[in-house]
Amino acid sequence: MEYVTAVPHPRSEAPGSARAGRMSLAVALLCGAVGAAVALLATRQRWSEGTATVAGGPFPLTAKGSDVTGVPASLAIVGLAALVAVFAVRRAGRFMVAGLLALSGAGTVAAALLGASDSTALDEQAARASGDTSATVQALTHTAWPYVAAVGGALLLLAGLLALRYGRLWPGMSGRYERNGTPRPRRKAEAADGPDRPEELWKALDRGEDPT
Repeated sequence: MEYVTAVPHPRSEAPGSARAGRMSLAVALLCGAVGAAVALLATRQRWSEGTATVAGGPFPLTAKGSDVTGVPASLAIVGLAALVAVFAVRRAGRFMVAGLLALSGAGTVAAALLGASDSTALDEQAARASGDTSATVQALTHTAWPYVAAVGGALLLLAGLLALRYGRLWPGMSGRYERNGTPRPRRKAEAADGPDRPEELWKALDRGEDPT
């Protein structure tokens, strides 16, 4: 005869959730670290070049990413800090930090793409080189480094989206504590201190043993 029970069975998706948490954590860490490094490296490279007309003829000009805009490098640092801070907070705090990480990535992408066609930095150099405040850069060309910075920002954005989706499954820095916030019992220490308890000393005396 079969019986029907109302006791719920263990959730079968728990192992899958744990596996998804571990996988998303590894991917987010990799994407976040690589994305920040790529964005920072790209801002140190040459983004654009051109010439300015001076008395002696064409004068070559170059501008690095940090000359064009400092936003991608700053946001990459913020994103990297947010990636680390994700493990220091829980619940709503983790959700907010994950959102900051995603916004840092999106901002890096936007700033890099806007800087890909910006000529302001070279125009300023042309004005200084020629002594004419109205002078502008000529023969302007751009490199692919702004788009490399955008790729780094996209990786940061992906890390943030993963943190928003799976961050609740990731461990925190206080992993040695239980979920209720109390430390796990130290069984070895308790076992070692057991014979020194008063009741154990009295039992030893009753057995005729020397407790010392």
